[in-house]
Amino acid sequence: MTITRRAALLAAPALILASRASAQAFPARPVRIVVPYSPGGVSDITARLIAEPMAAALGQAVTVENRPGADGMIGTDAVAKSAPDGHMLGLTSVGHAVNPALYRLPFDTVRDFTFLSMSTRTPLVLCAAPSFAPSTPAELVAHAKSLPPGQITFAGTAGVVRLAPVLFAQRTGIEMTYVPYRGSTHAHPDLIAGRVNIMFDTVPAALPHIQGGSLKAFATTGATRAPQLPNVPTMSEFLPGFEAATWGMLFGPAGMPAPVVARLTAEIHAALRRPEVLARHQALGAEVVTTTPEQSRDFMQAEMEKWGAAARAAGITPQNAG
Repeated sequence: MTITRRAALLAAPALILASRASAQAFPARPVRIVVPYSPGGVSDITARLIAEPMAAALGQAVTVENRPGADGMIGTDAVAKSAPDGHMLGLTSVGHAVNPALYRLPFDTVRDFTFLSMSTRTPLVLCAAPSFAPSTPAELVAHAKSLPPGQITFAGTAGVVRLAPVLFAQRTGIEMTYVPYRGSTHAHPDLIAGRVNIMFDTVPAALPHIQGGSLKAFATTGATRAPQLPNVPTMSEFLPGFEAATWGMLFGPAGMPAPVVARLTAEIHAALRRPEVLARHQALGAEVVTTTPEQSRDFMQAEMEKWGAAARAAGITPQNAG
């Protein structure tokens, strides 16, 4: 037996005891869930809905802290640099997987984090003003091909709302022009007035305008039809395999002890599956989704590759965050 191997064997029991002690000591103080976005969005609402049942189960307060800025990077970076003891978590969105394609980041999107569980999935809806001539994806493609390249404009904000139309254009062989907006509420007036042609927006954000008649829906982008828009087809009915959604995921910094990860994941799942939490998300147009840490990491990697490929094909290169 080599000295290195003997030392490893002697150290193993100590490591196991340290891991158990870490799990038994957790939580030693209140747990924070950092939401790297402004209050009021699905991520923020989810964090607040699960905080109370998690607190009851953990025996410590669970607080929610909004740290918006730089498309989620400020709050996410704070979690990446926190102690890996389970007392600071984050609840991010699809923007975490999209941002590497758009920005130069202060952290590694996968290596610097411990992914715990997904929380929600929310489809997008392709919509336009009623005055816009096309009313289906096929009509939109035909209309775009009848015009000079790039004449169709799409409103985009950040993350998947920007890249879903890029993927749509690539799949259909059309060219569209990106018109940036700070958020959906800034884009909607121009979309409704027809100053910008189309938008892939989240169902919860666009739904009031669709129900009120100021926007029309072409298709939703989930695997199945959205319950709030049962008569609107999915994009995959036109383009097989086309899916785009916003989603939520709970995470912590890299290096969290396995027993703490297991405890937190179990409590997150239990909180998300409470009837009142499920009902609130359904009303928001979001589907509750739970995954294991391994499934969460694999999903994050797959989303990064999907949206990164779309961005590269469109000639989008990472820029410094503004």
